[in-house]
Amino acid sequence: MILEKINKPNDIHEIPLSDFPLLAKEIREFLIEHVSRTGGHLASNLGVIEMTLALHNVLDLTRDKLIWDVGHQAYTHKLLTGRRDAFDTLRKENGLSGFPKRSESETDAFDSGHSSNSISAGLGYVCARDLLGQDHHVVSVIGDGALTGGLAYEALNNAAELKTNFIIILNDNEMSIAPNIGGVSTYLSAVRTMEGYTGMKLAITRTLNKIPSVGPRIVGTVRRTKSSIKHLFIPGMLFEDMGLTYLGPVDGYHLRQMMRLFNEAKKVQGPVIVHVHTKKGYGYGPAEENPEQFHGTGPFDIKTGKPLYPKTAPTYTDVFASTLCRLGEKEPRLVAITAAMPEGTGLVSFKERFPDRFFDVGIAEGHGVSFAAGLALGGLLPVAAVYSSFLQRGIDQLVHDICMQHLHVIFAIDRAGFVGADGETHHGVLDLSYLGMIPGMTIMAPASAKELELMLEAAVVFEGPVAIRYSKETAASGLKGEDTPVISGKGVQLVSGRKIALIGVGTMVENCLEAAGILEEDGYSPSVVNIRFVKPIDEGLLRELAASHDCFVIAEENVGRGGCGQEICEYLSENHPGSRIKCLAVPDTFVTAASVTAQRKKSGLDAESISRAARELLEEA
Repeated sequence: MILEKINKPNDIHEIPLSDFPLLAKEIREFLIEHVSRTGGHLASNLGVIEMTLALHNVLDLTRDKLIWDVGHQAYTHKLLTGRRDAFDTLRKENGLSGFPKRSESETDAFDSGHSSNSISAGLGYVCARDLLGQDHHVVSVIGDGALTGGLAYEALNNAAELKTNFIIILNDNEMSIAPNIGGVSTYLSAVRTMEGYTGMKLAITRTLNKIPSVGPRIVGTVRRTKSSIKHLFIPGMLFEDMGLTYLGPVDGYHLRQMMRLFNEAKKVQGPVIVHVHTKKGYGYGPAEENPEQFHGTGPFDIKTGKPLYPKTAPTYTDVFASTLCRLGEKEPRLVAITAAMPEGTGLVSFKERFPDRFFDVGIAEGHGVSFAAGLALGGLLPVAAVYSSFLQRGIDQLVHDICMQHLHVIFAIDRAGFVGADGETHHGVLDLSYLGMIPGMTIMAPASAKELELMLEAAVVFEGPVAIRYSKETAASGLKGEDTPVISGKGVQLVSGRKIALIGVGTMVENCLEAAGILEEDGYSPSVVNIRFVKPIDEGLLRELAASHDCFVIAEENVGRGGCGQEICEYLSENHPGSRIKCLAVPDTFVTAASVTAQRKKSGLDAESISRAARELLEEA
């Protein structure tokens, strides 16, 4: 195998170009085989194998900096930099990350996991290089989906001032996760039809440069002039009008053409965009046919592409999807918003049933939040479905555009808490803190499928901004007290005991009930509370508990600082100073990839840890 000859960075330079097609085939088979066992981001990685080979061929990865936007397409990069033998540990505890990781390899220039920031990071690298008098190349790879994020344009605008080389690879696969929408997608579709443009441009440039003395000056004039040759063929060229040199589009599976353009890009004294046209899932039929399914997949059967472990029970996402459709039938003002994640957030069924009331804003969460504000002011009832960690990108808009105006917008926050194999970039363990700090925000956390239904129904009739945060896991069912009507700011006492109360937030309620069972076997009689509302907190229920309990354990799948536990602790300390309180939360560190069960146990949030904390508190009393 050719792949076995690559064991460290730059080993690819020893591989003859004639062997590259076979190497690409071996890598494609390797990735399909391994991801079918470990799960991971398959479609995006299959699409960029040849492009990655071409980049590694023209770069020196011991010196040059290669920055991947989002990072879920860097598997081939990992293979080409000596991590082949560790691939069975991909996305496992203490194993290879599913994303670039500087602690994993010096060839990973930037820890990636979110979108639209690679140009900003690359520009920083370029300016540092120039100030320090260094001469390596900096390459940022960004997808056309990530190019819908406003941060990318802020960086492009800034990069246009550069007078030194900076290479930006536009990986145009016509998709981000869902099919791309909007003006960027339309524009790139038009550019793709102009296949002859780059070849002609390079040919003219080479010819002019050969003219003694005057040739290079003519080329410079042509590049600077707004009426240059490009406008005869692609009027209003977006990137060049911004001040960036544009090369492409080039076929992402034609290795020699890509290498030629990448080498041309290295000579440009300024920012240059190389437009590469790829296809998600390329070379594996099931992934080509259904790239969304294979964006992030669990283990699957290679022959059929079907999951090895299909879902046996609905997730919270499934419950949200069905409930929203039901509410949409009753409430014609209800509309749904996603930021390029209709499938991940469960909005596909709503889109199919109410196409005119569904909006995909692209990878632009901040815009999505302000867009929701406009919808609400216009008389509609927006439901913004978004992953917890992605909503972080819209905090400013949450504060200024939603909460200051006290607008009735519902935020359905998926992937709250730990997410498992995707690791620290995707955990939703900050939302209770960043949402709780904003005046006027109502925050709920369901402990079961039924509670999520009831909370969504209640959110429709509440006033002002409402956030409902829930896990990606299988939804709990048959939970004690789950049918209790949802009343603003009211929790539910599930078990009445004495001396100590276990207070759970969302997913932790089930663990608190299990912990209570463990304590009962030891002769204790704990109360168990489902707090339901993180904001406003149920002070009445806490007052009642404090009258008969002097020990409290609060468990939440959120960081401790600014979380629900801290809020309860402050109330009890001020109003019932004799209370003994222990807050269990996500530790003050970034928790790496593992199973959700392992992450909860390691963080002291499993039932055994909760019961142990309660026992220690009782013994100290």
